[in-house]
Amino acid sequence: MDRAQKEKVVEELGQIFESSGVVVVAHYAGLTVAEMQDLRARAREAGGSVRVAKNRLAKIALEGKPCANMADLLTGMTVLTYSEDPVAAAKVAEDFAKENKKFEILGGAMGENALDRKGVEAVSKMPSREELIASIVGCIGAPASNIAGAIGAPASNIASILSTIEEKAEAA
Repeated sequence: MDRAQKEKVVEELGQIFESSGVVVVAHYAGLTVAEMQDLRARAREAGGSVRVAKNRLAKIALEGKPCANMADLLTGMTVLTYSEDPVAAAKVAEDFAKENKKFEILGGAMGENALDRKGVEAVSKMPSREELIASIVGCIGAPASNIAGAIGAPASNIASILSTIEEKAEAA
């Protein structure tokens, strides 16, 4: 890899570290190509990505970034799983680690906060952005439907009373 390529990789990694909601660092020694493809597919499906990079270049890219405190995790054969959604990459990494013992999560970063192994696990258990939006919409929609039901109920009651009165009038 020549100097220009290294500079490009450092720039790309810098963008990843700046724009990602969460970055998970893991060891992947012993994973097959098929297993790595499976991890990449899962990450892509969840809206994230997987990147293998030289630790030295990743440490250079971390300089001056909010998540620079995770540089200590970059030792050995590391892979970065990241996503804009602060939960998606952590969920993908945790699920993959449960199924594959060769994939060992070391930690990561969520914004300026460094995460250890337990921190990544805690983040993975949080609801995703889509789940939060759905629950907020549900909370907002429930009172509106209750109001509509309350407003509509008296009208239906009045209609039934009028039809009863009409039936009695016809019978008399």
